[in-house]
Amino acid sequence: MLRFKILASVIPVLAAAVFARSEIGSVSHPCIALGDTSVELTSLFWTAGVHVAFTDDPARATVRVQITEDADAADFAVVDDGLGSESESCQATPSTRLISIAAQPVDGGQVIYLSTEGPADYRVYVRSKTFSQREAAALIVGARGGHRHLQAASL
Repeated sequence: MLRFKILASVIPVLAAAVFARSEIGSVSHPCIALGDTSVELTSLFWTAGVHVAFTDDPARATVRVQITEDADAADFAVVDDGLGSESESCQATPSTRLISIAAQPVDGGQVIYLSTEGPADYRVYVRSKTFSQREAAALIVGARGGHRHLQAASL
């Protein structure tokens, strides 16, 4: 009977460990490569080093991201609908920066206002089957750490 109790208590722990490991090592989450570092979205809040949130109120935002229809006007463009795949460019390494999208702002985390109009700290162009506009905005803000060139801009 004692063996059964031990087995019953170990199985959930092993299942959680296998799930967590596959989640951390997975490249199925949106990811971008920046030099020798990669930046990847994760759904595991506690493993992320950077947390971002979104708001519909520009006054609450710490970073403004504009969705643009012109790739040439964008600071960051995601176009991955082609035939090729660059899965090797975003493999998890010790230098991978994990980003999570929080439901509410986290202390010290960036709060993103996503719109189609400026002014904006970043402009993104997204044409992708795997990235949403929100995910692209979270990746660029997480990778850059927040404000860049329009820090004092007001709406």
